[in-house]
Amino acid sequence: MKLDAMLPGLLVVVACGGGQGARGPVTAAAGAGAGVIAEPPAAAVDPHLEARRAYANPGGMWMPQQMTLPGHAEAFRKLGVQIDPKTLADPLAAPLGAIVRLRGCSASFVSPDGLVVTNHHCVQRALQLNSKPDQNLVEHGFLAKTRADEPSAGPAERVYVAQAFTDVTSAVTGGLADIADPVARKDEVDRRIKQQVAACEKDRPGIRCNVAGYLRGGLFVLIEELEIRDVRLVYVPARSVGNYGGEVDNWRWPRHTGDFAFFRAYVAPDGKPADHAAENVPYRPRHHLKVSDQGVHPSDFVMIAGFPGRTTRTKTALEVQHDVEWFYPYFIDHAKQQYAIAEAHLKSPGETAIKAGVLKQSFQNRLEKVSGVLKGLTTGDLLARKARLDQQVVAWAAAPGRDGHKAAIARLEQLILDEQRTARADFDRQMAFGESQLLSSAIQLTRWAEERAKPDAERKAGYQERDLAPAIASHKQLTKQYDATLDRALFRLALVRALALPPEQRPWLPLLLGVKATAKLDEQLIDRTLDGWYRATRLADEALRLELLQKGTSKSVAASRDPFLRAAQRVWKLYKAEERRADTRAGELILVAPVYADAMREVLGGLLAPDANSTLRITYGTVKAFTPAEAPFTTGAQILEKDTGSEPFDAPAALLAAIRARQFGSYANADGELPVNFLSDLDTTGGNSGSAVLDGRGQLVGLNFDSTIQGVASDVVFDGSIVRKIHVDVRYMLWVMDKVDGADHLIEEMGLRPRL
Repeated sequence: MKLDAMLPGLLVVVACGGGQGARGPVTAAAGAGAGVIAEPPAAAVDPHLEARRAYANPGGMWMPQQMTLPGHAEAFRKLGVQIDPKTLADPLAAPLGAIVRLRGCSASFVSPDGLVVTNHHCVQRALQLNSKPDQNLVEHGFLAKTRADEPSAGPAERVYVAQAFTDVTSAVTGGLADIADPVARKDEVDRRIKQQVAACEKDRPGIRCNVAGYLRGGLFVLIEELEIRDVRLVYVPARSVGNYGGEVDNWRWPRHTGDFAFFRAYVAPDGKPADHAAENVPYRPRHHLKVSDQGVHPSDFVMIAGFPGRTTRTKTALEVQHDVEWFYPYFIDHAKQQYAIAEAHLKSPGETAIKAGVLKQSFQNRLEKVSGVLKGLTTGDLLARKARLDQQVVAWAAAPGRDGHKAAIARLEQLILDEQRTARADFDRQMAFGESQLLSSAIQLTRWAEERAKPDAERKAGYQERDLAPAIASHKQLTKQYDATLDRALFRLALVRALALPPEQRPWLPLLLGVKATAKLDEQLIDRTLDGWYRATRLADEALRLELLQKGTSKSVAASRDPFLRAAQRVWKLYKAEERRADTRAGELILVAPVYADAMREVLGGLLAPDANSTLRITYGTVKAFTPAEAPFTTGAQILEKDTGSEPFDAPAALLAAIRARQFGSYANADGELPVNFLSDLDTTGGNSGSAVLDGRGQLVGLNFDSTIQGVASDVVFDGSIVRKIHVDVRYMLWVMDKVDGADHLIEEMGLRPRL
């Protein structure tokens, strides 16, 4: 099926080049080599500079297939970009074919031997897994001098390489309106998606398939990826480079952060994905990006290709208002308490301190982001803009001849109101069941035991045979990540917060704790209960978890005396009842939520990019500061001014000495300064961390790593006037590798030469 059928009315998308069968790729692989766009001849005078300076970015995390739209071609022409945007419509050709997905981050191949570049903060799990109390890689970084020195990044680490994209909307949604029962409707969608995935993966080991939903369920795409399971740590600068500025500078500009790191993807000698093994060899990608050491300048065209995680621009005004009034404040309060727990254990003995440091960075990042979204929505006119758009959508649906749209949107509003009535109780229950790694494991093992008794095709998604190997890897990784002290503290927090709910809204709490419904529930009871559980549990033992995961039955799990498994058994009926309630709502939304997105698209004249959903997207714009009078770059000299010698402004002595000596070589910009970070007006969100920043030739000039706090509310309502993204300049990355850390062999592997 051609992909022009995927997006009816969505910017009049046309098919990508190359035919596609039932499971074929969008296009055939395009050639060999580095897979980059040829450099255009230089012009003596840039006729497009003023257009780029004046460019007002309308935003958009565009699906590659949408890049064929005339609107993009016109924008590229005005900006003086030599790439035909139709080239970007093929996600398997250069340069998009070099873009890969990690677990929660984006990355790119930058050599023919599977070298992967991403952000420093995206490799913290791997650093923590390879750290010891006397060898803290999280703080000091890591460099493998040879490939034999590259350790595993962890059993659950993955690199996903796209293989094909297929529209399966009709197969997933056809005839659903004829199914009266909402749960049966939802189950039917799940069944169809599992059928698509099973057919895609059949007799194709190493291929991982999933069906992604877009436009609130109006579009479904089957995505095939090569799942590379042997991922190794190659090079990570010290935290004092990769997280320079820490929490003080997070979400702020100016920045001076070397947020970059390298993995390598390995496969079996026959080229197929395999678990970590000594005989494995570097993966040979079809395409890799050419790394440019020439840099970019103010107002230059730039674009990002990556995997943005989640935006909510197609939410209704009713949903957004509820988030502002309740969800964001409640989430922020919880995140502050989580942060305090992590901070309190930074000087704990053993590996607890290392794990607390990783958690603290994660909690702080999340806390400040959501706080920024709330502030942005409540201090400007974004809520008013959202309300106006919502009114237009409702008015469009109310026009004569659109009775179906009108009824669907009215029903959607009722479903939203119903969900909001139980929002706090639902949130607290979900946090209590998911905050502890041990309780979460107990619930998962209970589910695995129950689902294993069913035919594979009838099992719940996530608990089929295809999911067993990833589950085993996750449990092996949990062994290294788990910390009893931190687990207990975060679990206790979730339970204590639930005490504030009226008893009728937390019937699960006495069940979970193993006391009568009439018992007095207080913090003392919670402490006594958790003390007993953590003393008696054996669930931290990897061998026990793997035994239950692979062979457990409902009978054997029910017979366990482990306190966490017993707790999971006590709440299991309630857990499944709540799940059925959620399934009922999901089944209702299947018929009405896509109608709202469709009406929004019509109101916007087709100019609607689907909300981010961790699938490949493109965004483009220019290198741009907040005002024309400001510089969109920071420099090495500013590090000297900022550095105090104390965390978080404690750059390595070798780095500071090289800056003082102005040992920049050809990494310097036209003014003789060392560029560090730069700003753009691109449209990104969480998940875009590590995304390749490409110039007009499709060459790598930077890595996306942060946003400025002023614009994070654009996840909900985009405002191009204040959105700015922060990128590490590739020239700074190369300079640190060359001058500070001695990673010359990696510079050469990327097709460049050390300059110092």
